[in-house]
Amino acid sequence: MEKKVYVIGIGPGAYEEMTIRAVRAMEACEVIIGYTVYVDLVKEHFPGKTFLTTPMTQEVRRCEMALEEAGKGRKTAMICSGDAGVYGMAGLMHEIRQETGYEEVEIEVIPGITAATAGAALLGAPLIHDFAVISLSDLLTPWEKIEERLRDAARGDFAICLYNPSSRKRKDYLRKACEILMEWKSPDTVCGYVRQIARDGEEKHLTTLKELTETETDMFTTVFIGNSQTRVIGEAMVTPRGYRYEKKD
Repeated sequence: MEKKVYVIGIGPGAYEEMTIRAVRAMEACEVIIGYTVYVDLVKEHFPGKTFLTTPMTQEVRRCEMALEEAGKGRKTAMICSGDAGVYGMAGLMHEIRQETGYEEVEIEVIPGITAATAGAALLGAPLIHDFAVISLSDLLTPWEKIEERLRDAARGDFAICLYNPSSRKRKDYLRKACEILMEWKSPDTVCGYVRQIARDGEEKHLTTLKELTETETDMFTTVFIGNSQTRVIGEAMVTPRGYRYEKKD
């Protein structure tokens, strides 16, 4: 009897943003488990499945549920928004399997489109060159460590993508991050942000690092901060990679 859990990145939200591999895996599963908001995004596309959910902050319990269902021989999917291996559940699933003794359950990770690449596509091409992805959530990472990473990325002139820029309890975190970045980056650095990627209410904006300090964001916003070469071309945020174009007569 096969015992298997698929840890699946469902992309930013829309069904069209899922990979074919992710869709086929969910179609093959009997049970689909996830955070309530993410299950609601996919439910209509997979009728006849058993859906199990938990609220936010109960990630460990979701992994336990998935392993329990797979241990019964039911092919199970654990879904995550974006990519399962980028701030997703893939790592925790491996940890919980080891801790709970479910070594007989196979884990297959299926990647998805993460917010960094989905948001970059909306803005233009802000991540064409070297870039860093940093979460401003200090729920699992001390703020002091986040500050250190922000300074290192700014010092290295990386383009930067910020996840979880603010929340009800962290209203000023994006402002604090921008002030740290301006120790090394110009206040006029080209920036952008996107909200509700591939969901109802999707919007995108171009701005500057200075203006970003006064911008209201939430957990469904992804922020992009350019490097010293990033510029606006037409309506797009573009970080050149360095190709040379010689105009022909």
